[in-house]
Amino acid sequence: MVLTNSDVLTQPYPAAPIDMQPIQTFLGCPTPDKWLNAALADLPTILQDHANCEKKAAGTAMNLVFRYMSHTDLQRKLAQLIREEMLHYEQVLDLMEARGLAWQHIPAGRYAERLLRHKRTFEPAAMIDVLIIGAFIEARSCERFAALAAVVADDELARYYRYLLKSESRHFEDYLALAQSLSDEPIDERVAFFRTVECELISTPDSELRFHSGVPDWL
Repeated sequence: MVLTNSDVLTQPYPAAPIDMQPIQTFLGCPTPDKWLNAALADLPTILQDHANCEKKAAGTAMNLVFRYMSHTDLQRKLAQLIREEMLHYEQVLDLMEARGLAWQHIPAGRYAERLLRHKRTFEPAAMIDVLIIGAFIEARSCERFAALAAVVADDELARYYRYLLKSESRHFEDYLALAQSLSDEPIDERVAFFRTVECELISTPDSELRFHSGVPDWL
């Protein structure tokens, strides 16, 4: 059965339960309470940046499709991811419209750019790093959806965040598997490196509130 946007937001909930332990272990550090409090106080910004993140995720995957056309398994996984991310983008736009929130331009936060600073410059190492970074972005998204769903007062939004958990958790696993498939050696050391970088970005002061931002420095 193909779900439309309205079907997704009105079907019975909660969605199938997701075991968050693998994601929490992979990330290495939880979302700080200060970020959660700031997000609850400014959900319009969180929704706008969430929409931006879904669109950027689809764009990144599309760029990989064109750049690495000889990798058949990668092509199939990315094609599915692109469809899902664009559906999520449209759904978040619907949620914003239903709440009277007009589209506003907000600049990207530091998160993805700081992670990508550490990408190696030669192949296939560059592609492996991009996929590992993608895994961390998807895993952190999943962790924050779960955290928000547990406390947000907007019931429809909480249901939607729970609905997203299954796909986001799969995306994180897909990115990791694809990264490993391109390497003759285990990627554990590189994953551990990016885990440290990612955790620092999440745990240190940040001057902006974004879906993947760090600890708000104004609280």
